[in-house]
Amino acid sequence: MTTQTNLPVLELRKVCKAFGRLPVLADINISLREGEILGLLGRSGSGKSTLLRICAGLVSPTSGEVLYGGSPLTGPAEGIAVVFQTFALFPWLTVLENVELGLDALGLSRDEAHRRAMSAIDLIGLDGFQSAYPRELSGGMRQRVGFARAIVINPTVLLMDEPFSALDILIAETLRTDFLDLWVERELPTKSVLLVTHNIDEAVLMCDRILILSTNPGRLATEICIPLEHPRNRLDSEFQNIVDEIYSIVTSRAIESIKARSQIHGGLAQPLPEVGLNLISGFIETLASQTYGGKAELAVIARSHSHLSKYLLEIAEALHILEFAEIKDGAIKLTSAGNVFAHCGTEERKRLFKEHLLRFVPIAAHIRHVLDEREGNIAPRERFESELEDHLHSGDADKTLRAVTVWGRYAEIFSYDEEKRMFSLIQSNR
Repeated sequence: MTTQTNLPVLELRKVCKAFGRLPVLADINISLREGEILGLLGRSGSGKSTLLRICAGLVSPTSGEVLYGGSPLTGPAEGIAVVFQTFALFPWLTVLENVELGLDALGLSRDEAHRRAMSAIDLIGLDGFQSAYPRELSGGMRQRVGFARAIVINPTVLLMDEPFSALDILIAETLRTDFLDLWVERELPTKSVLLVTHNIDEAVLMCDRILILSTNPGRLATEICIPLEHPRNRLDSEFQNIVDEIYSIVTSRAIESIKARSQIHGGLAQPLPEVGLNLISGFIETLASQTYGGKAELAVIARSHSHLSKYLLEIAEALHILEFAEIKDGAIKLTSAGNVFAHCGTEERKRLFKEHLLRFVPIAAHIRHVLDEREGNIAPRERFESELEDHLHSGDADKTLRAVTVWGRYAEIFSYDEEKRMFSLIQSNR
């Protein structure tokens, strides 16, 4: 078993980060201790990935300091390795050559680099595939190469940015379990792990402590200690109670953020979750089924519908914004409009969605109004993008526009030409 100590390996003190004049992180204080897996959990836009890159020395904080081994971290440092969400492998290199790349900066002899790379490949479960190219591997195996490339340097700190989120559910579960087995048996060279995730179940399964980030800007809202021994059983009541508690905290924070954003710039600065209509419709139908009767705990839905767990919080937030459902204390309940949506036909669904989109999503009504007023009923995407970026980080502004574009197309309130990056009114609406 890993043994936790009170010794800090990595510390963040009063760290703030802004891009331009928009704050992303504010007053972050974190101490990553030796022998622990620390989780950073938060909804999209909370600055989780930015915070991890600051810990890696890849991004400098606007203010505050980062200490690694007691000394200021001023850039990428020996002993800190990162596993990213995407595989980031060089397709023209073999598995062995991709892993050996992680050793280039250490100045090892060719024989020693080969020995260490082969050892990492064997440890992470890729023995026999060292001569394969990335195109010959499954997604799970490609991510194993990413893990091998990170641990080959024998890092003191391993930073993981949603490393399982791009994988199929079953493949992710296998890789997650294999990693935990190596960690618990102390076969990994690393002393501490910092895991960024949006998956509540994953955080409780893996982490010793979880830090929950609020948004706009990202702040540390809550710390939760997980007093469970490894291996953990998702079916244990104590495990489920912790998951339920976190869902309650996260949804409460989401509602606070939605309310706060509705007061800024007439609600135009409300970030939108990028959720498609298939997920929205399917979730409403599931919630309206006899199983749930229009109301359920989000944690219960996540356990019963694992394929939805990756998107569950974003779906719930979208339904709350659109007023097809209400989220409160970790539970979600369909509104009367949500119930009507669940049981009506295709055209009636479109009409109802259009009504709610124009009424409750100000950026959608704003785009429609601008198109109505403009000669030719067209407007470039940049016109709305720049307006949103006065209040949102560019990534959030882009995601919000992508979301409202999908919703607006479905509701047939406007059209969008991706090649020309131009919004226009649908002919029948002119």
